[in-house]
Amino acid sequence: MILIKQAKILDEYSDHHDTIQDILIEDGIIKKIASNISEDQKIEHIINVEGLHISIGWIDSSVCSGEPGFEERQTLKNLVNAASIGGFTTVLLNPNNQPNPEEGSQIKSLKNYLCDQPVDLIPIGSLTLSQKGEHLAELYDMKEAGAAGFYDFKKSITNANLMKVALQYSTGFNAVIQSYPENSDLAGKGMVNEDSTTALLGLKSKPAMAETVQVARDLQILSYTGGLLHFPTVSLSESVNLIDEARSQGLSASCSVSINNLLLDSQSLLGFEANFKLDPPLRNEEEKLALVQDVKSGKVQMVTSDHIPLDIEHKKLEFDRAKSGATAIEVTFKALNAVVDTYTSVKLLTGAYDVFPIERPRIKANQKAVITMFTDSENDTITSTDLVSTSKNCALLGCKTRGRVLGIINGKKIKIYE
Repeated sequence: MILIKQAKILDEYSDHHDTIQDILIEDGIIKKIASNISEDQKIEHIINVEGLHISIGWIDSSVCSGEPGFEERQTLKNLVNAASIGGFTTVLLNPNNQPNPEEGSQIKSLKNYLCDQPVDLIPIGSLTLSQKGEHLAELYDMKEAGAAGFYDFKKSITNANLMKVALQYSTGFNAVIQSYPENSDLAGKGMVNEDSTTALLGLKSKPAMAETVQVARDLQILSYTGGLLHFPTVSLSESVNLIDEARSQGLSASCSVSINNLLLDSQSLLGFEANFKLDPPLRNEEEKLALVQDVKSGKVQMVTSDHIPLDIEHKKLEFDRAKSGATAIEVTFKALNAVVDTYTSVKLLTGAYDVFPIERPRIKANQKAVITMFTDSENDTITSTDLVSTSKNCALLGCKTRGRVLGIINGKKIKIYE
């Protein structure tokens, strides 16, 4: 048995929301919640930390691993360890490997690979065969096998009719279609945002409208087809407003924002450090601040680490030759919590339950314990000692943080970092 003492519960769906309670957990089930639960000899572990908070387990909606295919970047086991340190009980695994899942058997294999670990891996299947944007993959087969949704990772769906067909087809089995918010024709070979800072760098840039045009197009298609459409890692306030307007009209549209775009802006690029080469690109400071306000206002459904491990052979290069992407899963919560209040942080890290086909846990007696434990007061900065991922291409080194993760409980599977 586990006894959590004097924890502030943050769960808007719980009768105990915003109250301080003791929680008794036995065999992975919440047995009792009360203002004071006495200790006895059967209790194996007591968690009693000043400033302790708990919420339902967090979900990271956009995560990559090196495995399968690029194990030197990061194995799934290492990813799960990093995710647990970051406070996540579930990660949605992007199809960014070799091979990528295109049928049900591949989804089942990934889901069951580390089922003994406290972090659930839920794969996202490829939307099109070989992610070429030409023919749909076996969407129904993968949905039946447990895929969270379908996505050609960081690739534009240039064929508007294909997006229309995908949305129409998926409505029959309530699948989430993801569309990377970038028009590849407008983006061209650009690798940074088009703004006054990047104009000094001599690097190929892409205009902001490369994102907003794609978002507007796909929302127009959604209004015709119906269905469930998610835009991963939007980076512009205008895009957020387009999606928010569509939601107000009853469309099932949602979006996530990368933690990198909330903390960093294009000024970071002045040193040509390749860890700041990201997709979507870092925008200017004005746009970053506008995006932070959108997150605070509730227009954004979730924040993601957008975790993309890359080894030194792909990052320690000249800026224009390096691959895009950064790791962040270990530090996303405490970085996010430095720019928004704790209630908002929890809402953004659990928002995926309302978008993807994942049952929302409850902090309630006789329910399975799926819990993240954390504090929200310690101020610090991100250093290399925070990074446990095999690849160390983190763009957030030096950023301010607030709070820390103490552990996770996922049924009978537990990781505690007191």
